[in-house]
Amino acid sequence: MSETRKLAAILAADVVGYSRLAGADEERILARLRALRSDLIDPTIAVHHGRVVKRTGDGALVEFRSVVDAVRCAIEVQNGMVERNDGVPKDRRIEFRIGIHLGDVVEESDGDLMGDGVNIASRLEGVAAAGAICLSEDAYRQVRARLDLSVSDLGNTQLKNIAEPIRVYSLQVGSTGAKAAATSETATSQPAAAASPKLSIAVLPFVNMSGDAEQDYFADGISEDIITALSKLSQLFVIARNSSFTFKGKNVQVQEVGTKLGVRHVLEGSVRKSGNRVRITAQLIDATTGGHLWAERFDRDLTDIFAVQDDVTQQIVDALAVNLTEGDRKRLAPGQTGHPEAYDCFLRGRELWHRLTKQTNNDARDLLQRAVELDPNFASAHAFLALTHGLDYLNRWSASPQRSIEQAEEAAMLAVERDDSDPVAHWALSVVRLYSRQHDRAISEAERAILLNPNFAEGQVSLGEALLYSGRSEEALACFDRARVLNPYFPDVVLHFQAWAWFQLRRYEEAVELLLQRVNRNPVTDVSRALLAACYGHLGRLEEARATWQEVLRINPDFSLEYRRKVLPFKNSADFELAVEGLRKAGVVQ
Repeated sequence: MSETRKLAAILAADVVGYSRLAGADEERILARLRALRSDLIDPTIAVHHGRVVKRTGDGALVEFRSVVDAVRCAIEVQNGMVERNDGVPKDRRIEFRIGIHLGDVVEESDGDLMGDGVNIASRLEGVAAAGAICLSEDAYRQVRARLDLSVSDLGNTQLKNIAEPIRVYSLQVGSTGAKAAATSETATSQPAAAASPKLSIAVLPFVNMSGDAEQDYFADGISEDIITALSKLSQLFVIARNSSFTFKGKNVQVQEVGTKLGVRHVLEGSVRKSGNRVRITAQLIDATTGGHLWAERFDRDLTDIFAVQDDVTQQIVDALAVNLTEGDRKRLAPGQTGHPEAYDCFLRGRELWHRLTKQTNNDARDLLQRAVELDPNFASAHAFLALTHGLDYLNRWSASPQRSIEQAEEAAMLAVERDDSDPVAHWALSVVRLYSRQHDRAISEAERAILLNPNFAEGQVSLGEALLYSGRSEEALACFDRARVLNPYFPDVVLHFQAWAWFQLRRYEEAVELLLQRVNRNPVTDVSRALLAACYGHLGRLEEARATWQEVLRINPDFSLEYRRKVLPFKNSADFELAVEGLRKAGVVQ
């Protein structure tokens, strides 16, 4: 029997006290259950794009394309049951308990699902109270910024036959319950609408106190490395660098940061580098009260910078009372170089790479190349070196794109060989594998990166991109949703990828909405305008399609569908040709 492994949002539900109810009047309870399925449960599942995998007498196992859909469905069912139980004696009420988890599952050829994702959802349902919905931490992260939820943090819970404790959140429903009315626009403008998890943190960019603006890269690099270290802990919800760094240079209150990013704790600090000495100050603040939980100052030789970062990370973990497993301790072990000059080159190169221009990419590559020459075992430097070659390939910045992708693969494979536990190495290799059209390997590497770093927003985007180009659009949308939760101030290119996924599903109106958002955020994008024109073509909005296509050519007179066809790694060429077909309908291409 063939099988497929994938990531899925799983909902498990059953009736509380079914045996007691059936024992009292089996015919009546079965008739009521059939009626509930036909007029409440099944229609609600269908509206939220769910698929009933199996029924288990008094319960069901349902697969959804995203956690948002699963939670909305669960809320609607539970609220519907509140109405239907109104006036019914308590001992005769039908009440459901529901568990929702996002995890790895195996789909058999007959559509049945198996694996940890299913097992955890079922165990979560088992610990839910009557009328409640229990979410795993992985599931809660996907909806906390998308839906207005009232939740109780039940803490780490040992579920039956599940090896490690799972952090569980109980969702309250009913008259004081949850409202699931956020739109994508609301989620963008209000990324932290829900209550912040207790173990959540944003690391603000450390202030450069060196009196030399050119030392900003060093302070930023220290901040980014602390984010990376903390992100490896599954118990913590850690905001991505891109969102934390939106507050760089701004005079903001910690409470405001906590509200905007949806976190309970904020780390801020400063770095003063002078000669071979470095002073780092850091303070951990409760974003709800403004109170200080921990503060420390470190005066060290520059050669001790890695030990300082390790100290800061460990003391944050202690202050938050995070219970570390042995695996967590291994993940927290410093994985960077022990060579100060190589580290300095790496920090400079990584900072330049983030700017995403041809010149800064070239400069970044020179510095990263120097870093790996000084320390050939520096995995993260090899990884970012691979990413510079990848940018050259994608943007036609090199004379030989084919040679660029070959160099990217060489560097990414070296990164993984040097340190198989480095999530950045697997992320880089995923990117390279995808643009080499090794789709399954790209998905595998991205999943490995996320396993090593559960808070890795860029890893989620890469996984989503690999799924998108593999034709698995619904799964891709779930990944992009997760990335946006981890990175509320997400890069605008995520909107483009989300739009492509909706486009592949022939949901052109949804794609148009996202593409217009991207054009608003990035007025010079040619690729999003081209896809927007294709959407308009399919929708029959021909004048808008032609006007949009003229904008594409105004922004980039050399825009080439042929080059896009060549460079975009669609597994099925029909997915790209769907866009060309939309442009043909508009009459802008032959």
